Amino acid sequence: MSVIQKIRDKYARIAVIAIAVSLLGFILMDAFAGRTGLFNNGPSNTIGKVDGTKIDRQAFQQKLDLFESQYKGQQLTEEQKQQIQEEVWNQEVEDVILNKEYEKLGITVTEKEMNELLYGANPPQFLTRFFSDQKTGAFDAFRAKQQVTQAMKTGSVEERNYFSMNIDMLKRQRLMSKYMSMLVNSIYMPKWFVERLNSDNSLMAKFSYVTIPYSTISDSAVKVTDDEIRDYMKKHKSLYEQKEETRSISYVVFNASATSADSAAIRAELETLKPGLASTTDPANYLVQQSSTLQYLDNYLAQSSIQIPVKDSIFRLSKGAVYGPYLDANSYVLAKLVDTKILPDSAKAKHILIQPNPEAGFTDSMARKKIDSIKTAIDNGAIFDSLAKKFSADKSSAEKGGLVQIPNQSGEVTSDYFAQGQTVKEFNDTIFNGKVGQRMIVKTQFGYHLIQILDLKNIEPHYKVAYLGRKIIPSPETDDAAHNQANLFAGDSRDLKSFNDNWDKKLRAKGINKSPAVDIKPMDNSVIGLPPSRQFIRAVFDADQGDVIGPEKVGENYVVAVITEVNEPGYKSVNSVRSMVEPAIMNQKKADLIIKNIGKITTLEDVAAKQKPQQQVQTVDSVRFNGGSKIGPEPKVLGAVFNPANKGKIVPEPIAGTQGVFVVRVDNTTTVPVEVANIEEQRKNYESGMKQQLMNQFRQNVNPIVEALKRIASIKDNRATFY
Repeated sequence: MSVIQKIRDKYARIAVIAIAVSLLGFILMDAFAGRTGLFNNGPSNTIGKVDGTKIDRQAFQQKLDLFESQYKGQQLTEEQKQQIQEEVWNQEVEDVILNKEYEKLGITVTEKEMNELLYGANPPQFLTRFFSDQKTGAFDAFRAKQQVTQAMKTGSVEERNYFSMNIDMLKRQRLMSKYMSMLVNSIYMPKWFVERLNSDNSLMAKFSYVTIPYSTISDSAVKVTDDEIRDYMKKHKSLYEQKEETRSISYVVFNASATSADSAAIRAELETLKPGLASTTDPANYLVQQSSTLQYLDNYLAQSSIQIPVKDSIFRLSKGAVYGPYLDANSYVLAKLVDTKILPDSAKAKHILIQPNPEAGFTDSMARKKIDSIKTAIDNGAIFDSLAKKFSADKSSAEKGGLVQIPNQSGEVTSDYFAQGQTVKEFNDTIFNGKVGQRMIVKTQFGYHLIQILDLKNIEPHYKVAYLGRKIIPSPETDDAAHNQANLFAGDSRDLKSFNDNWDKKLRAKGINKSPAVDIKPMDNSVIGLPPSRQFIRAVFDADQGDVIGPEKVGENYVVAVITEVNEPGYKSVNSVRSMVEPAIMNQKKADLIIKNIGKITTLEDVAAKQKPQQQVQTVDSVRFNGGSKIGPEPKVLGAVFNPANKGKIVPEPIAGTQGVFVVRVDNTTTVPVEVANIEEQRKNYESGMKQQLMNQFRQNVNPIVEALKRIASIKDNRATFY
């Protein structure tokens, strides 16, 4: 024990120091790596910058949450979430850019103006739907202003978000409307320009030419180097400069989708549920218990409106019988015929609504007695329309004598008829099970209705069907097999060379393809050939060039990829643009060879005869300055033809056009009369057309002004760091 004690005493201090040094090392590693924030300010809270103006991450997330909350009750896909995020980002960028323009121009929306927009003669729909008087249909501006103000101060989060988002949108629309009005009204067409257009349009020429097509020289005769492509990109900077980093990959997909055995197992499972579905008296509850992917619709659908592959087989079932399992898209389905009726598919009706109001002492029984007395009065000769206008609580229909009209999604009423399922169930069932001319009383959540059926259309068989669905998904065994195969490939492929070698030796013969994906951006949601996956895109940008990533689960499958290129902001990589740029450079080099071969030009006939194969001298008669000749889109040729210095002679230098090299002789140029309207009238028409075009684009949410401002702005997008 004494020996052990001596060791403890002697080395305890050394051990403590060693442990302390180790801990300090870990802390410093974290600090320098930026994880603890010891030597920095922690992770940036700036999600982007627009011309130096920061976009705060927290504020951006709040707006994103607000937009997503509008889809409450829906299961948003990853693609839908990405689309919403992109919309919020674009709105943030545009707000920063446009607010600076508004400030420079002095464009504002005053508080008084905002009050007029919200509570004036034409209030927005998001207020009228809540603050219109139920009895008169009139908008109560005082109550709206009072309650909106109160909601913004002490209301629930949902209330504050709802009004805040809509008020901001209204203000944004007003500012943009002022801005666009100013721009549209600044459009001016000078008189001299109209006169110049008329003069140019009056020009006409006759010319002859010889074309030596680029196709007369083989592509193999000219080579395009990487340096030539780089030079071409520099000369066309706006087309090939990229403002953000992009990456390229090669990837292999290991299929983990459901096999025939998986499909058969799901079908067999549905077979076991068939007796239960047939015997149940509560199909809605049974579908929930069995986790059906299809919900029960407790409604009758017209025979003509049911669009499923086996509908005729279902229609032939006896009541309570079950058909299936049958294949519908990527699911197996059982269908139980719950009931069949002969019903119309649309109806026209009017109603009178009497609503109980216990707080005012008007009880449910009083409401029932009142609707009974109204029915008795109408049965004895009283006018339905008059009593509807006098007594009905549904003021929108009361103004039309009680006529029921259902607006479409845009809030417009396009027909006096409404379809099955467009009204509450009790109201719907009463009408569609009734007869034309019949008057009936029914109670709904809104109160007591006296209904009179005016017309029923398209009477045909209607079916109530319960569908029990199971999506065909891969079994755990199928998924594991694909995952293991992907793991083996990824384990053996640690760089670009081994990735390509392993694919060539082990996967090519199995029919597993290697696919490229180029110009992937940090905020992309997917790559060509794969389902959407932000997780996969993030993995691509977390790696370095030559790194192998994966297996990554993308959709149902596993993907292993290698980073083949990392392109920093600046010019695009040579490989990514070669297919687009190379043909243009090849044509330039072919043009040089053709021009050298032509040599000194004497006559067109001499040039044509020297070519192999021999070319023909062709003539174009009556070509106008604005084009329209059989030579196609050749602006350099037309420019040379209408150059006054070339009139009556051969253009001294060959012209490298879009299709080939042209040698041109200008036979004659003349001025022909052009029907010219009053210059001032023409000028006004040009202005009016340009203004109308800009306003039409604005109304269609295509704003070239905003897009131009975005192109010249300095935009730094850091979203990929956070999402």
